[in-house]
Amino acid sequence: MIRLLTVLIAFLLVSGAMAQSSLDLLTLSYRRGLATDIDGGGGEGIEDVAFTNMKVPIILNKDNIWYNDLTYQGSFVRFSTGIPSVRLHQFLLQTGWVHRISSEKAFQLLLVPRLMTDLQHIDSKHVQIGAIGMYEQVFNERLMMRFGLMANRDLFGPMFVPLVQVDWQLSDKLSFRGLVPIYTKLNYQVNEQLAFGLSHFGLITSFQTGDPAYAGDYFERKSIDLSLYSRYRLKGNIYAEVRGGYALGRAYRQFDADDQVDFRVAIITVGDDRTQKNTSFDSGVILDFRLVYNIPLPESE
Repeated sequence: MIRLLTVLIAFLLVSGAMAQSSLDLLTLSYRRGLATDIDGGGGEGIEDVAFTNMKVPIILNKDNIWYNDLTYQGSFVRFSTGIPSVRLHQFLLQTGWVHRISSEKAFQLLLVPRLMTDLQHIDSKHVQIGAIGMYEQVFNERLMMRFGLMANRDLFGPMFVPLVQVDWQLSDKLSFRGLVPIYTKLNYQVNEQLAFGLSHFGLITSFQTGDPAYAGDYFERKSIDLSLYSRYRLKGNIYAEVRGGYALGRAYRQFDADDQVDFRVAIITVGDDRTQKNTSFDSGVILDFRLVYNIPLPESE
């Protein structure tokens, strides 16, 4: 265990997390979307989401690492009427090269394969291949930024997301961190045990179905989650985090396999004349409970 922590700290120093005070190495989460009305009435929909994330860096030398970030997310949507339930699973790996040019500059090139599936009759259509490229600039001991692009061949068409990662220690207690436009977190550190703040997460993803009931269609999931949160240290490096908020624009939309857009840039869609085949349910309240294993980072010299 000591050797593992030593390797991880070395990774954090090499990767230039100078403005960052800690890193979440392992996250386990369960989220409940409370019952909301189905569009057009006639029933309600409930969403349950399980989430796991783990970071596994491999140190090559003082200037290079092979970075690995593994994520699983399972979504289960059930309805009070006769509408079939929806079970979708995401297995995502971010893996690739991070190179430090100098103490202030670095870049990363990551391959991002995904298995996006209902776990029924899996074939090559359930696999998506994407990539992320980012350039890092450390401005001072309190501010680090990365600029780049994420690209993925989703089932609805090509997807491009310009990225700006921010790690900004605004004061001794207040910080702002995130990967804009995907997620952000404004955090106030009350003391060593307790923190609270505001978080946002929003991303459009697509899932291939193998269940004969869906005849080879795909689902497009989108939601912008806005939440207040509180994090409390349970023991050592283990934290409990509770979030409560609202899912805006949440939808699980079903489309024919050949019904696609021209392309997307973040939330901007070009050439979308698709026909939705199912019924959506409304935005609503979300509750999220997380267990986090977090490692503090040594201060830069």
